[in-house]
Amino acid sequence: MSDAIADGGALSALLQETRKFPPPDGFAAKAVAGPEIYAEAAADPVAWWAEQAKGLQWETPWDQVLDWDVPFARWFVGGRLNASVNCVDRHVAAGHGDRVAFHWVGEPEGDTRTITYDDLLEMVSKAANALVELGVQAEDRVAIYLPMIPEAVVAMLACARLGAPHSVIFGGFSAEALAGRILDLDARVVITADGGFRRGAPSGLKVNVDEALEQCPAVRTVLVVRRTGQDVGWQDGRDLWWHEVVDRQSPSHTPEAFDAEQPLYIMYTSGTTAKPKGILHTTGGYLTHVATTHRLVFDVKPDQDIFWTAADVGWVTGHSYIVYGPLANGTTSIMYEGLPDAGGRDRWWRIVEEYKVSILYTAPTTIRTLMKWGEEHLAKHDLSSLRLLGSVGEPINPEAWMWYRTNVGGGRCPIVDTWWQTETGGIMITPLPGVTTTKPGAAVTPFPGIGVDIVDNDGVSVGNGQGGYLLLTDPWPGMLRGIWGDPERYRDTYWSRFEGKYFAGDGAKRDDDGDLWLLGRIDDVMNVSGHRISTTEIEHALVGHPAVVEAAVVGASDPTTGQAVVAFVTVKGEGVDGEAGKALVDDLRAHVAKVIGPIAKPRQILLSPELPKTRSGKIMRRLLRDVAEHRDLGDVTTLLDPTVVNMIDTQMRESGGTDEEG
Repeated sequence: MSDAIADGGALSALLQETRKFPPPDGFAAKAVAGPEIYAEAAADPVAWWAEQAKGLQWETPWDQVLDWDVPFARWFVGGRLNASVNCVDRHVAAGHGDRVAFHWVGEPEGDTRTITYDDLLEMVSKAANALVELGVQAEDRVAIYLPMIPEAVVAMLACARLGAPHSVIFGGFSAEALAGRILDLDARVVITADGGFRRGAPSGLKVNVDEALEQCPAVRTVLVVRRTGQDVGWQDGRDLWWHEVVDRQSPSHTPEAFDAEQPLYIMYTSGTTAKPKGILHTTGGYLTHVATTHRLVFDVKPDQDIFWTAADVGWVTGHSYIVYGPLANGTTSIMYEGLPDAGGRDRWWRIVEEYKVSILYTAPTTIRTLMKWGEEHLAKHDLSSLRLLGSVGEPINPEAWMWYRTNVGGGRCPIVDTWWQTETGGIMITPLPGVTTTKPGAAVTPFPGIGVDIVDNDGVSVGNGQGGYLLLTDPWPGMLRGIWGDPERYRDTYWSRFEGKYFAGDGAKRDDDGDLWLLGRIDDVMNVSGHRISTTEIEHALVGHPAVVEAAVVGASDPTTGQAVVAFVTVKGEGVDGEAGKALVDDLRAHVAKVIGPIAKPRQILLSPELPKTRSGKIMRRLLRDVAEHRDLGDVTTLLDPTVVNMIDTQMRESGGTDEEG
């Protein structure tokens, strides 16, 4: 374990001066949950989760709450339900069909749609009928590669309605990354759009699908939403327009109930090898988890609140807290297509003011960006409708937490700083509004019914004031059921380090009060703007460039994105410098963006004749992380050539350590 994890690094000094914020006056009395919830869940966590599951509509009750054969879990064994019915049909049947499900806001100014639960039921039914016509059956995987438009949610729910697992692939991924995921899924149907809008201009999506499918001959159908009106390539017999196929379908569809363990979706996330992991989530446990956490963590009152998760459905945050959690609870949500500054740096605050948003959930990266732009953009708008703020994706630094509370929340809104992962399905560590005293930068406490421990290298629990490895000690309903097609990788990745316990891959610390602080990743997966990106995957992309011999990638602290990608590269021949070197760096950045996607583009690439290696030939990434962070290098005597790392360190310091692309 690194010293930074063991002692909390710079966090230790900070904890001595931490401010505490009890629930605001009057909030606790009106909150959905009270302090007794922790004792109730701790008394019998499995029974407590079973009680939460009763809030869903089950066609057949379960025979057994939990079947646990480490590391494989089955929740609500024998129970049958339909996720789409729980998210849409039952609210309409209960008389809430006229309630708004989504206020959708497109990036172009004035491009909006209001979709009620009645509307959503009709749209999902038509899409389900269309998929049946196209031959989709239960268990068939469907790849979804769409911008942030309502059809993305409709496609997800239509798949769920049929028991066909969906895999939503973030629209920022390249054709090559898309192809790898489609092949791993063995998907035969892809749902995409002609393109989307980004920074005021249309961007292509169908063009990436066409390129990807050159490697995926088994795909028989591509269903294309017309979003931007741009010209696209077309393959007759394979490509079909959404509006021509879906719009003519019957607006009614009779759903089937599926087993609680029916696969719901597969989401790909970076791993410590170049091949992304297909994280499998099933239906009953996942839906219970996200509905429960959404209701309690955000203190949601469906008939009053306007809820906005400012994320993309291409990531798990969008799945759990734009789609399945809010819809299962009958909530009204904002769904926004664009960037925070599309149409001006006050775009978000105009949306909050216009729609009277009451709950805002976003990433620290975005908060820091908004903070950098300045308070004047908020001052022009009435944000008094906000009553609760949330943070997700990475640990939030105390300065951003305080800015968020003071300037966005007006000093009156509780902040729920949430920790969870693609693998966990839903929120695992968080304050509860109205119950928990919060601290800037602290996730505070496990959610009721969740078992958490922090341990040292030997798996021994550490005390207050100490740091270590974050473990999840008990099964939970929303947990991943495995890695698609690779159960041994699932076991090895998450359950082999500490026997019988889930190792999250993050470091954490308890302060003197016993409250939890997350310290970030301790493996070779970076967290860039809330997106998990494998260093190995980027290294493979760089080495795939014809000029590159070897590459090592590390994460470096970044004031805006949390972590940034820094690459160290050796090139063929005598190397390059000057203008040729700058041109190669630009080309390498573009190459990474093409192979993986723009989110993986390195902030900085240093060209070096050699990389620091041990005598056995292992690249010393620890030293490269020290170089990237401008730390003292310490002992370099184990290196084959100690002068190499000193040369790289000098080069980094002379460059200023950024070398950012505009």
